[in-house]
Amino acid sequence: MKTTFTARHFDPSSELHTYAEDAVQKLDQFYDRIITCDIILQPVADDENPQQAELNVKVPQKLLNAKEQASSYEQAINMVIDNIARQLKKYKDITLHQR
Repeated sequence: MKTTFTARHFDPSSELHTYAEDAVQKLDQFYDRIITCDIILQPVADDENPQQAELNVKVPQKLLNAKEQASSYEQAINMVIDNIARQLKKYKDITLHQR
């Protein structure tokens, strides 16, 4: 799986970059045919949840997308990973039933 990491409008710490990359690797356990995974982190104009994580996951014949906002990037990453994990399970079930 090819992974890209983008931080918009801020300079991420190396710890945050590593955290995001490691979190995305866990998606392999839900579906092993992920082609690419794009992580996009950016601040948003929301006093409650100013950090946003977006994940674009390309699998055969489909692009899965999720966005989550939280009070920290780590929380937003965890939430977006959970969201994509659910989508991957659903996608995997559908593709298995089509065979």
